[in-house]
Amino acid sequence: MTSTRPLLRRFAAGAAVAVGALLLSACAGGAASAPSESAAEATGLGDLTVQLSWILNEEWSGELIADSEGYYTDAGLGSVQLVPGPSSGVPELLSGTADLSLTDALSVGAAVANEAAPLKIIGATFQKNPFTIASLADGADITTPQDMIGKKIGVQDSNRAVFDAFLAANDIDTSEVDIVPVQYDPAPLTTGEVDGLIAFVTSQSVAIELQGIEVTDLLFADNGLPFVGHVITATDDTIASDRDALKAFLTAEIRGWSDAVADPGAGAQLAVDEYGTDLGLDLESSTASATAQAELLVVSDETVENGLFTISDDLQEQTLASLATSGYALTAADLFDLSLLDEVYAESPDLVAYQR
Repeated sequence: MTSTRPLLRRFAAGAAVAVGALLLSACAGGAASAPSESAAEATGLGDLTVQLSWILNEEWSGELIADSEGYYTDAGLGSVQLVPGPSSGVPELLSGTADLSLTDALSVGAAVANEAAPLKIIGATFQKNPFTIASLADGADITTPQDMIGKKIGVQDSNRAVFDAFLAANDIDTSEVDIVPVQYDPAPLTTGEVDGLIAFVTSQSVAIELQGIEVTDLLFADNGLPFVGHVITATDDTIASDRDALKAFLTAEIRGWSDAVADPGAGAQLAVDEYGTDLGLDLESSTASATAQAELLVVSDETVENGLFTISDDLQEQTLASLATSGYALTAADLFDLSLLDEVYAESPDLVAYQR
């Protein structure tokens, strides 16, 4: 069981958060503004379109900082358009409307396994996936997967596949759980409509705790379903034809996320004041979410040693095992191409030391 309480105490004193503002599901902010095309002409690396899996909130702190601070142009790129979701990013990659996507490993793995989609993961922002079953500590208090049996669990349509995989990983049949369709707002949990809710440990769980309600989090990553999250994904063709542009993007991403780790409030401020102005975000909750994200998901012992976005052999195998649980049998060569990231760090070893 993981509780977000220790890190939230820094932000929660007297907080009264509007939960719905943090968790808008279908409404998406406009694409992030980008530098002029003249930069692309000068460098020759061109423009990139990046499909995000979610709205333009603090979840993309590193990208917002990289855009705002000019790290993309510093790396030699022209305009980098950040297109908000929700979307798995897979259709956009396959149709050519996006050059890169930031999404979840299960969506990419399913497309590769089921459709022979020519996609590769070239890096991962999250060392742990953020999925959790959130429950109230003074309610159902779900601390083990078996505690879900006989309980009402709120599941969003887009998260049904990952929930089914979580059940399978813990030898629980879907008939043993009362699955209740919900949206992304955690209100059904706080009002008692459901006993547990599929959530992001850095989003819905944070929002509930900022209301002064203690949350118990059952992390998928710690209970049979570990996989990397917010994976940077491109087609095989893009990797072959635009390798330098992708390496430039990775370089800028590392710089942006280094800043986001050092100062989570910076990305939250950008989300609230500039990039997500139409989303009604709350600065205190966005800062708490960005901090939880950095501490729980982005940073690990392996990133300290090898640098941000790296995926160790062990973490690759864990991701593949989780995909196999979902019925997608793949090898590391089928899913990952980390050679670009290796080259970036070999050419700029100072980028490894993001904790400065």
